[in-house]
Amino acid sequence: MTDAHTSRIQAHFGRAADAYVASAGHAAGPDLEWVIARGRQRGPARVLDIATGGGHTALAFADFTETVIATDLTEPMLRAARQLAAARGATAIRFTAADADALPFKDASFGAVTCRIAAHHFAELLPALRQVARVLRPGGSFLVEDILGHDDVELAAFMTDVERRRDPSHVRAFRQIEWTAFLRAAGLTVIDEAVVSKVRDWDDWTARAQMSSTAKRDLDRVVLAAPAHCRDAFEFMVEAGQIRSFTTRLLLLRADRD
Repeated sequence: MTDAHTSRIQAHFGRAADAYVASAGHAAGPDLEWVIARGRQRGPARVLDIATGGGHTALAFADFTETVIATDLTEPMLRAARQLAAARGATAIRFTAADADALPFKDASFGAVTCRIAAHHFAELLPALRQVARVLRPGGSFLVEDILGHDDVELAAFMTDVERRRDPSHVRAFRQIEWTAFLRAAGLTVIDEAVVSKVRDWDDWTARAQMSSTAKRDLDRVVLAAPAHCRDAFEFMVEAGQIRSFTTRLLLLRADRD
């Protein structure tokens, strides 16, 4: 990952750390339950949570896993996640700064690796997946969730623009066929998959990014001026000229190391 992109990630999540810890959409929901259920099935003794953000996935796994290590690039985010874990009495979690492209762990040292709603920030996907495969034990599971990229080029470009205006560290959401191909190239085989939809409250989603009032107004104008079929594809709800919500599709995958 380049220094410039790392700085964008750290700037965005550094100022928004507390908001992500408080985010209900990250802390719970059918998507997190899907990941937890497959983690329980696998029963790993050691779990690595990459790009932990507010630490919600790490907290969930600490309920039934002996050791959880949670990594993130952003020190304020790690501090906020550590405080949440301490408040919840989760003593099995160790937090450490690390880049997904260069994980500071030995080969084959984890029974499972998790990564939720973060891969769209990776400058490149394949190097991170190769690191995941390296630190997984043979037969271990990678449990990943991220925004699902749209197959239509115009619709994908529209939503990428929306995401980047909200958060300049957003790179892009990958399509399902891309995930499968990159995982296979890294030595990981998809075992289970699902797509779930999640409604995002517009004011909550933009406020969590700590957008300025000017940037928020500009983003509103971009969405409202977009072709109707672009808004319809992501189920933007507009009332009296005000954006109320939109719907994100999330891809969930379990991929095992060969």
